[in-house]
Amino acid sequence: MLIESPVVTITLNRPEALNAITPTMLAELAAAFDHAASVPGLSVVVLTGAGRAFSAGVDLKSLGDRSLAGGKVGDVLDVPARRVIEAIRTIEAVVIAKVNGFCFTGALELALACDLVIAADEAKLGDTHAKFGLRPTWGMSQRLPAAVGAARARLLSYTARPFSGTQAAAWGLAAASCPAAELDAFTASLVAEITANSRGAVLGYKSLYRVAETALLHDGLAHEAATDFSITDTDERIAGFR
Repeated sequence: MLIESPVVTITLNRPEALNAITPTMLAELAAAFDHAASVPGLSVVVLTGAGRAFSAGVDLKSLGDRSLAGGKVGDVLDVPARRVIEAIRTIEAVVIAKVNGFCFTGALELALACDLVIAADEAKLGDTHAKFGLRPTWGMSQRLPAAVGAARARLLSYTARPFSGTQAAAWGLAAASCPAAELDAFTASLVAEITANSRGAVLGYKSLYRVAETALLHDGLAHEAATDFSITDTDERIAGFR
């Protein structure tokens, strides 16, 4: 974990295994988010992977000889994964998934939980649950259709077809893509744009958008109108325009 306040970068770091996800990795990732949350003035967390992959998905070797009833990977992975996703969703910072390479299945579920996905054009992503006789348990069935539309989500899940970072951006799963050689600079520029804005206002948006994912329009509008946020720099930012 790299702390450059107000930005924290968390790197999945098993490059020899394409950063495949294990229970230990998930526990460490949850702890990293907990630590990041304690950084004063935190505004952005960048989640990425070392080497050629964001993450190849669940390391099936970590399941040992467990019987996967009903195609579920089981609580050994589900419980810590859901804790990580809850941390991503609720941390008071914008979480950016910087998808630098392979991003499959469970890793895609983690990326979809982030506020923004930025991908290398050359990255390969996919939902391969069906290929291995598995079913999603970390949110794929809900977040993938929301990102790319129901018809395309079905196509991707039913076929287990991989797609590129360029396609992810064209479909709306990724906010943007760029050549892999430019990904670090592109992400740094994006982070600078976000951190130049009011932290309180940005976090207010994160909260409101989280509600918008599940609320009916009428209820969401009422929530927006009724909810207060701690935004302390408004007068300073508009002083020159008054």
